[in-house]
Amino acid sequence: MIYVIRHGQTALNRAHALQGRSDAPLNDMGVGQAREAGRLLAERGVTFSHVFSSPLQRAVQTAELVAPGVPVRCDERLIEMDYGPYEGIDLTNLPPEIITFFSDFVHNPAPDGMEQLADVVGRTGAFVEEVRGLKGNMLISTHAIAMKGILEYLTPDSHGSYWSKYLGNCAVYAISVEDGRLGVPTEVL
Repeated sequence: MIYVIRHGQTALNRAHALQGRSDAPLNDMGVGQAREAGRLLAERGVTFSHVFSSPLQRAVQTAELVAPGVPVRCDERLIEMDYGPYEGIDLTNLPPEIITFFSDFVHNPAPDGMEQLADVVGRTGAFVEEVRGLKGNMLISTHAIAMKGILEYLTPDSHGSYWSKYLGNCAVYAISVEDGRLGVPTEVL
């Protein structure tokens, strides 16, 4: 099985800032969320043979707390969407072009200077293809939009439905892997 988790809360999440590639650590609540996710997965008998993470510290910390003792391998393809000039903006006071983009991700391209969603799907999908043949359970610790990119890649019939789905901190999806074939993602936490 492949388990994909969004990182725990940071001070920037709490402040409702568009965090993107800012390298903020987990706050106390985020540490607690990651520990709880690890506990809940362990209660279900889930152990990990492989742990991958975005290189941003909030994702690495989450991976370390969910799968203690398993080496974390970082991969740039798991990093959050590049928000370019919109990095750090207040999510409660968005500029019109971001409101338009957020209102319909499927039909509105990202504003100039931001990474396009198709590029997020491409890089995260390439990562999944590279690791899908590994034996044993795998944890992928990443970010909301990067995680949605993985879910969109694995579910092309979703027609973009994951883009508008809310993924809370430490949300977890599981994907079965049988003979190298990937199943449909299922929300487990």
